[in-house]
This record gives sequence, C-alpha cells and structure tokens, in this order.
Amino acid sequence: MSARVADVMTTNAVAVRANASFKEIAARLREYKVSAFPVLDNDDNVIGVVSEADLLPKEALEAGYEGHRGLSGLRHRAERVKATGVTAADIMSRPPVTIGPHDLVSHAAHLMYDHRITCLPVVEGERLVGVITRADVLSVFDRTDADIRRDITEKVMLQEFLTDPGRFTVTVQDGVVTLEGRPETADMGHDIVDVVRHMDGVVAVHDKLTYPPAAASRHRF
Repeated sequence: MSARVADVMTTNAVAVRANASFKEIAARLREYKVSAFPVLDNDDNVIGVVSEADLLPKEALEAGYEGHRGLSGLRHRAERVKATGVTAADIMSRPPVTIGPHDLVSHAAHLMYDHRITCLPVVEGERLVGVITRADVLSVFDRTDADIRRDITEKVMLQEFLTDPGRFTVTVQDGVVTLEGRPETADMGHDIVDVVRHMDGVVAVHDKLTYPPAAASRHRF
C-alpha cells in the first residue's frame, strides 16, 4: 500500500555531464532552483551527484576562510581537493546514492535521512530515469482524510484482514487516525494498527481499540 518512487519522482530530471564547468553548474543550480544535479557519463549512466555543498569549498576555502580548522584532517583535505576542482567530475560526490523507480518512497526517505542529502537520482541499471527530492517524498502526505479512511476500511480491514469494518469506528483528522472498536483477536487488532501506521498519508495513529483477553483469542483456533 506504500507509494513507489515512480509515483512521485520527477521524470524530466536535469543533469550535467562530467565535463560541465564549475560556472555552468552554479548557473544551472540557480536557473532550475534545485540543490543538486546527477552527473552523467557519455552513456547517460549516473556516476556522481554535484550539489551546492560541493561548490561551497571553492568560495569558502580558496577565499582564505579559516573556520575550517575545526574539521578533521581527512575532511579538510577532501574539501581542499573540491576547492581546486573546475568540472563536475572534479567536485562531485561519488559513488552516487541512487534508488530504483520501483522502490518504496519510504526507502527513499531513509536514504536521504541516513546520508543527509536532499535528492536521489532514480536509475534503472545505471541509467537516469528521474530524480526524487525531499519535497517528492513528503507529497505522500497530500492524501485527503476521506481517501485514507476509505483505504483503512476497504483495503486494510475488509480485504487484507477479512474482518467486518462495521466492528470499528475509524476517524481521520488532518492525517491523524483514531481507531475504535473491538477486533476479533488482540493479534489482529495490533496488526491492523501497525499496517495503518505505515500507510501513505498517515501522520499518527491513536489506538483506542478494545482488545479481547488473550485467552479468548487463543480459544478461536
């Protein structure tokens, strides 16, 4: 039930070639109002990503800024190398962190969070087919409360758990779901809450279910 990257990605992704100049990259970042570009080789394979953060060392370090003294020696040397770069190949971050079009949007969110990056090239093999940004990831929260409630009752309760939605009261307000009622078993109730919590557009779940005693659940089988 989770959205796939292909559902929210930008397909007409802007990219630069490995030989793109520093000035060209800076100008295109401003022109397209993005924070990063995939870098392509001559076969349109993604070989890196160049971002605003990759361009900053040239201005900061070559201009004589000394605030970098607190950086580790390894990071400082890497930043110095970027500061001397003149093409995308010189300053890009590699290897690129990428994702596939059929991966879950939640996986894209994890990659962005773990690597502290703002966008991911979307690839099939190594070829670029799109880009997914933080804004694209957050678009899953655009779903209406009515759509979320309908999916809970029809897709989760009725189709996935084969239980009567009439046993429950489902309220959705600004993406916050409140579940009330009495599930057939405690395990089923907990599983429904877990599935709903991971649905697209759900901000939080208030579990107000009345759970049957564990013994009653066991006697069903």
